[in-house]
Amino acid sequence: MKVLIIDDDADIRSVARLSLSRVGRMDVIEAASGVEGVRKAQEEKPDVILLDMMMPTMDGLETLAALRSQPATAMTPVIFLTAKAVGDEVERITALGAAGVVIKPFDPRTLSEDVRALVNRPLDI
Repeated sequence: MKVLIIDDDADIRSVARLSLSRVGRMDVIEAASGVEGVRKAQEEKPDVILLDMMMPTMDGLETLAALRSQPATAMTPVIFLTAKAVGDEVERITALGAAGVVIKPFDPRTLSEDVRALVNRPLDI
């Protein structure tokens, strides 16, 4: 599984990369901004995108909208990484088309399992 991490925090990207690649045996690509992330998503065609909610210039929701507007990434599962999601916020994020939410700080030992579970979760009909 190829994962694109879009987060402006280098430490978060580093921990997530190590967790996903070493524990989860996933291929990991990184982007430090929404603009870079949209470009890399189009070029690399990841299986899933981990997206920070709060970033300067282009936040997570703007990045999600940009990803959804491009044919190459319109259907790519997006999982938000955020410290601010509680209750209604999680529902709002998933209603906007996200596959789910991983709360920061996440557990590096289980991040790859969490990602797989959210990507493979059946859709509510």
